[in-house]
Amino acid sequence: MDNRGFQQGSFNSFRSSSSDEDLMDIPGTAMDFSMRDDVPPLDGEIEEDKSYNGGGIGSSNRMMDFLEEPIPGVGTYDDFNTIDWVREKSRDRDRHREITNKSKESTWALIHSVSDAFSGWLLMLLIGLLSGSLAGLIDISAHWMTDLKEGICTEGFWFNHEHCCWNSDHVTFEDRDKCPEWNSWSQLIISTDEGAFAYIVNYFMYVLWALLFAFLAVSLVKVFAPYACGSGIPEIKTILSGFIIRGYLGKWTLIIKTITLVLAVSSGLSLGKEGPLVHVACCCGNILCHCFNKYRKNEAKRREVLSAAAAAGVSVAFGAPIGGVLFSLEEVSYYFPLKTLWRSFFAALVAAFTLRSINPFGNSRLVLFYVEFHTPWHLFELVPFILLGIFGGLWGALFIRTNIAWCRKRKTTQLGRYPVVEVLVVTAITAVLAFPNEYTRMSTSELISELFNDCGLLDSSKLCDYENRFNTSKGGELPDRPAGVGVYSAMWQLALTLILKIVITIFTFGMKIPSGLFIPSMAVGAIAGRLLGVGMEQLAYYHHDWAIFNSWCSQGADCITPGLYAMVGAAACLGGVTRMTVSLVVIMFELTGGLEYIVPLMAAAMTSKWVADALGREGIYDAHIRLNGYPFLEAKEEFAHKTLAMDVMKPRRNDPLLTVLTQDSMTVEDVETIISETTYSGFPVVVSRESQRLVGFVLRRDLIISIENARKKQDGVVSTSIIYFTEHSPPMPPYTPPTLKLRNILDLSPFTVTDLTPMEIVVDIFRKLGLRQCLVTHNGRLLGIITKKDVLKHIAQMANQDPDSILFN
Repeated sequence: MDNRGFQQGSFNSFRSSSSDEDLMDIPGTAMDFSMRDDVPPLDGEIEEDKSYNGGGIGSSNRMMDFLEEPIPGVGTYDDFNTIDWVREKSRDRDRHREITNKSKESTWALIHSVSDAFSGWLLMLLIGLLSGSLAGLIDISAHWMTDLKEGICTEGFWFNHEHCCWNSDHVTFEDRDKCPEWNSWSQLIISTDEGAFAYIVNYFMYVLWALLFAFLAVSLVKVFAPYACGSGIPEIKTILSGFIIRGYLGKWTLIIKTITLVLAVSSGLSLGKEGPLVHVACCCGNILCHCFNKYRKNEAKRREVLSAAAAAGVSVAFGAPIGGVLFSLEEVSYYFPLKTLWRSFFAALVAAFTLRSINPFGNSRLVLFYVEFHTPWHLFELVPFILLGIFGGLWGALFIRTNIAWCRKRKTTQLGRYPVVEVLVVTAITAVLAFPNEYTRMSTSELISELFNDCGLLDSSKLCDYENRFNTSKGGELPDRPAGVGVYSAMWQLALTLILKIVITIFTFGMKIPSGLFIPSMAVGAIAGRLLGVGMEQLAYYHHDWAIFNSWCSQGADCITPGLYAMVGAAACLGGVTRMTVSLVVIMFELTGGLEYIVPLMAAAMTSKWVADALGREGIYDAHIRLNGYPFLEAKEEFAHKTLAMDVMKPRRNDPLLTVLTQDSMTVEDVETIISETTYSGFPVVVSRESQRLVGFVLRRDLIISIENARKKQDGVVSTSIIYFTEHSPPMPPYTPPTLKLRNILDLSPFTVTDLTPMEIVVDIFRKLGLRQCLVTHNGRLLGIITKKDVLKHIAQMANQDPDSILFN
């Protein structure tokens, strides 16, 4: 008897089918198909081999069922494949039912049942603690390294500029940023901070440190963790929709992303750390899932955890726990049951509390940009707020189109082969242009904080250089605020900063370093808002008798708050890029503490979304998902074309017949031949080729693993052994090889539709049930199959897009 192994698709070759050289571009990186030993796969872990008992040739009357005990690898998924949500949820229900039934039998089983129920909350606690701790570490490190470009503290090099001058006895209020303990590089190198040569030295050191930080960041990403680049949110959205990307949420990615995020932010590039912090939190969630069998072995349950981790990431990024939960619900999550909502809230709460305990900003506040405006807004001001919304929508649409075009050029030209050179060139241009302007030289977070600030008597910023701001002779009224020389100078500098931010952010987002988009988008909007706010303020001051002002803005009153305009502009631009609405407004008022200004924020956010949607339906994350061909079905888009399931299914007319397996007439060799000659991820099982009556559906991976395991564990299984997918088999003649029963790997309830089902319904079914394939029948006979990839290609074709852009299944 021939007892050769399954050479074409053996389990060993199946697991190691990818090499380290197989790389694929995603936004800002090359995707590594390989899986390092210490990177936990996103799908379930392979269990230890278990021995199987079975008869040999002489026991041919027994049908061998090799799935009475679990076979290692069965029920797991290939890399870059979509999970079966229905099967995963069914497996979890079976597991929960078994635990509940056993809990009535003994005290130990009852304890196990209670611990299983509590494990989800414990996991959320651990995710919150780890995410908050890492965020605090990143904030403190980034602040120190950003100041390192301009100088160093002689009292202790580990102090940033602010901390260095806190305890100094030689600091005055007007010059609170200057203290003898803090020395610029020109003071250290040439012992003076005055003159042109000192300026050149500081300029040179600023650019040098920026290049060093950027070089270290891109080198670490390229060498150790290609997945650690970019924002991570497009891939997180795709993973939460059920896609498998092994290693994207692994230990190496977490370590390298944490380190390089600090370096990238410190280099002064036009990027933020808020988006990547969502990726960091999801890495924490995925790694901690491996401590709990309940989540380690079930992909659907793990994605519930990752949804909560995304909420914790936004919570620590902005100090906005409620906004984080809404962000996860509105923007990231694909499946968000009520239980996940509660656990997301708990994880975000713990993460925010942990960050508050660390106090990285040193101001005893959780929010990043605390504002305290003293003037209420007036109804007429909705007009400039809506104008800011229009600007935000236009900027968002412009940015998405230009950035996607640049990223596509990076993928399709030689530029993508030189990530280090690209990063260094962009960093050098940014640093050279940024240093002469104090508003581009400072970190983007500090810039936004200054733009949000409402000028008071104690502010020394040029934005607060009003001529009469120390004149308090008007009794209880606020003083007049005619702009002084400093304000006009600041306006020109901010206008130049706006141009630089708009242009350089287009080329920065998507490079092979960690790069977030929240803070740069907010900076663009905050600058535009501050410029408009100051203009409105001066208009009201010099023309308070105009009809639009005289009813609510009396002479001598401070009616306009420029900082409020900056806050509204920041929300408008961020909404135009991401298309967020509810979560954006909540994040903004949590971010600033400006609860009174929800209506202006809502008006700007909605206007921004309407304008941006009119110019393009996709947000930046959805655009990058489509650019990289990920199989993501957007739940927000409606399918309105009048096509039927028979128009999309495979095989089409004049195509070869659908490849199927029969339930009781195929040998091991027949099945192995079909597997080796096709690349399908699964096969329908029918009663016979003549009847085409559907029995079930079996996955390719499960077939390969089961046959390979049977050949290794049972001597009697040979190429001529018949495979049965039935419950019972007919009597076999003596001395025939033992049959192989694989009914337990068969999905007996595959989802089916008829050939005349409208595609509008089919698309809705794929979205809401998370299907990876659907079988098409006619009068009970199998006609074809529709996969998620087929649905995505059909949608792209109907939208006059390239259907071959969908790369994965």
